[in-house]
Amino acid sequence: MILIFAEVQNKTFKKQTLELVTYGSKVAKMLNTSCVVLVLGEAENAGQLGKYGANKVYQVVNDHLNTFDSQVYTQVIAKTAEQIDASVIVLAHSSTGKSILGRLAARFNAGSVAAVNTLPSIDGNSFEVQKTVFSSKAIATYSIKSEKKILSLSGNSIAPEILGNEVEVELLSIDVPAPKVRVKEVKKVAGIVPLPEAELVVSAGRGLKGPENWGIIEELAKELGATTACSRPVADTGWRPHHEHVGQTGVAIRPNLYIAVGISGAIQHLAGVNNSKTIVVINKDPEAPFFKAADYGVVGDLFDVVPKLTQAVKDFKSK
Repeated sequence: MILIFAEVQNKTFKKQTLELVTYGSKVAKMLNTSCVVLVLGEAENAGQLGKYGANKVYQVVNDHLNTFDSQVYTQVIAKTAEQIDASVIVLAHSSTGKSILGRLAARFNAGSVAAVNTLPSIDGNSFEVQKTVFSSKAIATYSIKSEKKILSLSGNSIAPEILGNEVEVELLSIDVPAPKVRVKEVKKVAGIVPLPEAELVVSAGRGLKGPENWGIIEELAKELGATTACSRPVADTGWRPHHEHVGQTGVAIRPNLYIAVGISGAIQHLAGVNNSKTIVVINKDPEAPFFKAADYGVVGDLFDVVPKLTQAVKDFKSK
């Protein structure tokens, strides 16, 4: 069986979870087996995951699961995998998935690959997956030969698809250990699509000259329905919060559209964004390195270009 761990946030499922279920369903068909989804903690409408390809949805409800603890979650996922005899376990390549992947691999002495971005190639006993390496400058193929295989899937690697119908949710009886760490407070950014899940991103750098000018970026993002981001120097100087920092030392993203405004395109920044499907660069310096990675480029003063682009989007939407 294929076991999918479905992350829950505020009792609802992230977009990346729907991608995972679709991915797991397709892998299950390739292996002629079933796709099973595991939900930990309280969640609403867990049965809807059947629409995206889940053959069965299990849920474990326990007070110890209401706050995330990697050791506790690992044990519950592992016990579920043993109980249903799962051969492949798939997680999201998120902060949660990253903290669980290695623990599960060690527990099962299993081969694991993080941040896969394609469906596996399966031929008999051969099971191969791909991921980008060297700051996304190359693609590596990994052959997993262990009995159990642990994968994490990069966001926006596969689009969620309606593949079935809602299914009944079955409560699973599993002993849940008490966490060794007590969480006193959790602070989360609310009201925006998280950067790892965003399909549209508008980002800006030091070319904006100061935080007081960020309004033109926010207005463009609002019209596009995009999430805002920034380069590292902008976050380091306090112009924008650190959770918006994208790049090698920040959040790695792969949106359908990435608009970079006033960012030169240092290699550290490119490493976190060059998996974007379409990159648009706006910069007054025609020699800016970012133009070499761009699908579309605009050479011009951002204070002139961005408001005109925002107005063009408004005009297009009004029609």
